[in-house]
Amino acid sequence: MRVRLVIATGVLLASATVAPLAHAGGADGLSAGPALDGPALNGQALDSGVADDLSVYGYGTVGDDSTVTLSGMYRCLDDSAGPVFVSSTLVQGDRSAGIGGTQAVCDGHLHEWVNTSVVKDPAYRPGAARVRATLMQLTAGETGLPTPGFLAAEDAAVELR
Repeated sequence: MRVRLVIATGVLLASATVAPLAHAGGADGLSAGPALDGPALNGQALDSGVADDLSVYGYGTVGDDSTVTLSGMYRCLDDSAGPVFVSSTLVQGDRSAGIGGTQAVCDGHLHEWVNTSVVKDPAYRPGAARVRATLMQLTAGETGLPTPGFLAAEDAAVELR
C-alpha cells in the first residue's frame, strides 16, 4: 500500500510545479523547516512521520462560472487532539478571498488537498496570484470553544489558468 501511495504521489506531482514545503514556527511563521530524510518530492526530501508539511501547486484554475480551484499536498501526523483542516486564501491584486477548506487525514502519509469556491465579487482572472495555505488543527480551548493551532503554512506564487 505504501509503495502505491509513493508511486501515485510521484505521478501526481510529475506534471505539477510544487512550492517548497514550509513549517509553522519560523520567525515569520512561514519559513522552511530543516531538511528531511527520505524520498524526494520534486527535489524536496520527505520522510513520512517526521513533521507536518504543506505545499501549494504552482497553478490554480478559474472557471467561466467564477469557480476557483487551488490544490497542493500535505502530511499531518496526529489528529487525536482535534480535527485538522487545510485552508487557503487567494490573493490577486487588492482582492483576497478564502477558497474552501479540506479536512485532513492525519496518518503520516502524503495526501493531495483541493479547495474550491465560487468567487464572483470580485472575480478572479487568469494570471499571477498568491496562495496562503495553512494546515490548522482545532482543539478545545479552556472555555470549550474551538481554538486553532497552526501546524504548517505556505505562501506561494501561483499562475491562475
